[in-house]
Formats: sequence, structure tokens, C-alpha cells
Amino acid sequence: MKKKTIIVYLAFMCIMIGLGASDSMRGIFSEIFEEHFSLSKSQVSMVITVSYIGNLVFMLFGSRMADRFDKKKVCIGILILWMAALLFYVATDHYVCLLVGMFVSMGASTLMNTMINILSTPFFGISAGMIVNTLFFTQGIGTSASQNFVGRFASNYGHFRLVNLILLALGVVGTVLLFGVEFPKGISEKQQSGKEIEKIYKSRTFLIFTLIFGFYFIAEHGILNWWKMYCSQEAGLSVKDSAMYHSLFFGGMTVGRLVFSPLVSKLGEKNSILYFGGAGAVFYIAGIVCKDKALALVSVAGLFLSIIYPTLVLLLRHYFKPNVIAGATGAVISAATLFDIGFNAVFGKIVDTVGFGRGIMIFPVSMAGFYLLYVLYIKSAKKQEVNTNESCNGW
Repeated sequence: MKKKTIIVYLAFMCIMIGLGASDSMRGIFSEIFEEHFSLSKSQVSMVITVSYIGNLVFMLFGSRMADRFDKKKVCIGILILWMAALLFYVATDHYVCLLVGMFVSMGASTLMNTMINILSTPFFGISAGMIVNTLFFTQGIGTSASQNFVGRFASNYGHFRLVNLILLALGVVGTVLLFGVEFPKGISEKQQSGKEIEKIYKSRTFLIFTLIFGFYFIAEHGILNWWKMYCSQEAGLSVKDSAMYHSLFFGGMTVGRLVFSPLVSKLGEKNSILYFGGAGAVFYIAGIVCKDKALALVSVAGLFLSIIYPTLVLLLRHYFKPNVIAGATGAVISAATLFDIGFNAVFGKIVDTVGFGRGIMIFPVSMAGFYLLYVLYIKSAKKQEVNTNESCNGW
């Protein structure tokens, strides 16, 4: 690797660890938020819902800015917003302030995560598939380590503030490293037209990917945000055991991204999602449907599902022109985020009404929806990839 490439990788690695830990805070501290602010399940659900609304807004508008303006400046700006939100958590102590912080921090986190994925090709070339999954491996370290360590010992809102100060330090390191890097020429020069963006929204490719991402988001993020609470309140596990099962799922994702990353490059994006997604879906659905006796199967599912999200994002580059790829990726992810918003807006009420045992069945249904739609896509999609001189390709 060249020196510049190594610096970029280190910068992205620091940032991804911080983003991974930051994203897990909702699930780790949900019960502490509930107790500290005397919240109902619906109000806890609103904390999660607002964070996904932030994802929607940031992905919808931020991704378009990334296509129109210098990507380095956009990345630095996103990181500044994310770190400002972390400081806001530290300086305030109110439910409304928590909602505002979630909106900004989670929105900026998702957008920066996507930017790193998009930039992997110009920075790392043919190794992008492997590099992206190793970067998501480092993100998984942040997620699973925080779930296991912080989830076991966090007992009050002061711990939430302390964790955010640590994440802020990681963000500063990553930003400083990235600030000194020269981005590849040409990636910020082409701009999309309004007609090209309109074609994206009208394409069947956009629709099917929105559905695929949407169902997958509910399945994975449901574990991220609600699994610890389910294990504690429904399965009757101790706080430490609940944190362990919570972290094992994302620990599996962490290991899987490292171990399977070479296979993604070898098999290609389509086949990787087909094979690993199928295995992951089987373990995931069985682990939740069989309930208490099979909780460990959900952790095994994390191992196989590890490569799904970063590989899906990489797959998009074959169906949209290079000068609209950030906007197209943002359009798909922001539309799919509506699934997260809708789900979390009602899931708290569903749990209050029918209990966790029945409400949790939404998770396996969503996982099945993701995989069946993807198989349908594989059978129906045109084999021909988009030509760089053509507009958005349908299927």
C-alpha cells in the first residue's frame, strides 16, 4: 500500500470504530433512557424513530451534496456535525435534547458510513470489496465491544456522557488524519442533473433495492435497538447475559466481515449476498421463532449476515452512473430508512399491546422478506451491468 492509502485506511478505521459504537448507544442505553427520563415504551421507541428520521434527511440531502461538491469538504463537514452532536449529549440532560442529538448524530453517522463505502473504489481500486468489509469489520469492533463492555457496566446517564466523550476523541483523530489526505482527482468534478435524479426515482432498480434494503434494515436494526431489552424483559436473562447475547450477534458480524471479505471479492457481490444471506436468514429466523431455547442461533446468523449491508451498497455502483452514485445510494438508503422509521414508530406500541413475545415476530418476517425479494431480483435482473455512458439501468 502507498503511504496515502495507509493514512486513508487508518482514518476510515478510526471513524468506523467510532460510528459503530455511536450507533449502538440506542440499544445499550434504552433502558437507562427509560429510567432516567421516566419514559414509556412508546417514548423509548420515539428515540429510535427520530434517529432514523435523521438518517432519512441526511441521506436524502447530504448524498446529493456529495455529488455536487468537493467530497473531502463534505466528509469533513459530516464529521464535524457528528462530533457536535456528541458534545450536545454531554452538555445537556433533557429528553428533547436527547431526541435532537439522536437526529443529528445518527444521520451524520449513516451518511459518513455511506461516503466511506462510496469512496472505497477511487481510493482502493479493485480491492474495494475486500477493503470495505474489513472497514465494516472495524466498525463491528466498535459496535460489539461497546455492547459487551458498556452494556455490562453502564448503569446511569453519566456513563452515556462518558462514552460519548471517548467517541469524540476517536472522531477527532480520524478527522485530523483525513484532513491531510489528498482525495483522488475527478471524483468531485462531475455533477448530476435534475433529469438524472428523476430517472433514479422512476427506475424499477430503485424500487426493488429500496424494498430489499428496507426489510433488511428492520431485521438488522431490530436486533441493534431491541434485542438487549427483549432478552432481559421477555427471555428473563440477567443484564450481563442480555448484553452478551446482544454483543454476540454483532460480534459475529465483526468476525464475519474479516473472515469472509476475501470471498466477497472472489464470489462477486451478487453471489456473496445470495449465499451468505441465505445462510444468515435461516439461522436468524430459526433463532427468533424457536425463542428462548435457540437465542444462540441469532448470534450465529450475525456471522453470515456480516457482509450483507456493505456488499449491497457496493452492488449499487453497477446500476447507476458514477456521477450520480452518491445521490443514487442516498436515494435508495433514505427511501429504505422509511421502513426503519415506520417500524420503530409503531413497535413500542405493539410491544405495549401484545408483548415482546409476539411483537418480535416482525423481525423474522422482515428477514424473510429481504431474502425472498433478493432472490426474485437475481432471477429477474438483467445480467448486463450499466454502461458508464448510459443512464440508470432497470431490471
